[in-house]
Amino acid sequence: MGRLFGTDGARGVANKELTCELAMQIGRAAAMVLAAKDIRRPRVMIGKDTRMSSDMLESAIAAGLCSVGADVTLLGVVPTPAVAFLVREKGYDAGIMISASHNPCEYNGIKIFKSDGYKLPDAVEEQIEQIILDEAAVPPVRVGGDVGTVRSDPALREEYIRHIYRTSDYIFADMHIALDCANGSASYTAPKLFADLGAKCDLLAYEPDGVNINRDCGSTHLENLQKYVREHHLDAGFAFDGDADRLLCVDSDGNVVDGDKIICICAADLKARGKLKNDTAVVTVMSNMGLRKFCEANGIRTENTKVGDRYVLENMLQNGYVLGGEQSGHVIFLDFANTGDGQLTAVQVLNVMKRTGRTLADLASEMEVFPQIMQNVRVSNMGKIRLATDPEVQAAVTEAEKELGEKGRVLVRVSGTEPLVRVMLEGKDSAQIEKLCGEIAEVVRERLI
Repeated sequence: MGRLFGTDGARGVANKELTCELAMQIGRAAAMVLAAKDIRRPRVMIGKDTRMSSDMLESAIAAGLCSVGADVTLLGVVPTPAVAFLVREKGYDAGIMISASHNPCEYNGIKIFKSDGYKLPDAVEEQIEQIILDEAAVPPVRVGGDVGTVRSDPALREEYIRHIYRTSDYIFADMHIALDCANGSASYTAPKLFADLGAKCDLLAYEPDGVNINRDCGSTHLENLQKYVREHHLDAGFAFDGDADRLLCVDSDGNVVDGDKIICICAADLKARGKLKNDTAVVTVMSNMGLRKFCEANGIRTENTKVGDRYVLENMLQNGYVLGGEQSGHVIFLDFANTGDGQLTAVQVLNVMKRTGRTLADLASEMEVFPQIMQNVRVSNMGKIRLATDPEVQAAVTEAEKELGEKGRVLVRVSGTEPLVRVMLEGKDSAQIEKLCGEIAEVVRERLI
């Protein structure tokens, strides 16, 4: 992980860690690195979510871009996947999304997309970091008529909505659903999209005020949606996060259908229709054992990556796979999009329900969920480095794996963003994995402080 960019862009508390000055520098450096050398006036689009700080950072990034001669188009409030789609569809040189996804309103982030709509690879992020932090190169200073321009084109949002609409095989006139928009980007797109698709939609958390994004709503707080769907006897509920690139579902009984179950549902459907490339789904090491068991039983291979949708996407691109994702609800349908897209995922889930005539509860019940226990142990930065080689930690892990055998698994990994080691155990026996998780966590705490 780099010095400015984490696993999903540059993030921090807005105006404290992610300052206007830094945002302007990122704009300058990004234009310098991403724009083709033979382009006199590179074009960059900027989207944002509904946080109070997004307007401020948008202005700073746009100023940085214009100062080096880039022309900027402001999309207004859009989902992150809208930027990924539109930058390629409209032939722009780069796209920037201002969002901190599922985090509280005081945080914000800057995510950059190349002209092909894919997130920046590590090497390009490192180039931007070197320009900003090491002064490895000096961004050009434009004056007079060479300074870039800024214009707004929120109508482009409608093109994104139409794109998602066209991915549906059906109209959902006989379906009654709830949409939890997290008071975020989906508030500006999901109501129109699903109304156009014919569904009767009840809206929750769709009135953003700049500070209520993700507050007790959205994909990280499903309680209100679960209660609403259950009490109003709806067919399903869909919860997006702040920038609408992830989705979690709720079935008619109020049960959560997470990213693992969504992948199982969609993988089985794609395989049945001969559209699952090499009968393979790409998942992360955090995916539940139940997903793997489901896939084995249904003739579907799984490929594992590190945690992070960027690593899932890398694997999919390298091998030509069309479906992948994370338990958290980032699901990538590479036939339609080049990043996770919560609204696209919801449409595909509804497609499966219509195609099969089955309820979401019935579809989701085919994957057995194995209990998972996780403990986050605070360690030193040196402790994070020593994790892989400490003999006592490794012995504790080996002992737990022996005890679990084929009925469970152990995953111990460092956090990519915090001074933590995450100890996760999974298995059929909750009491057993809770005990073993505590034992490993205690060894980590003693050895890696």
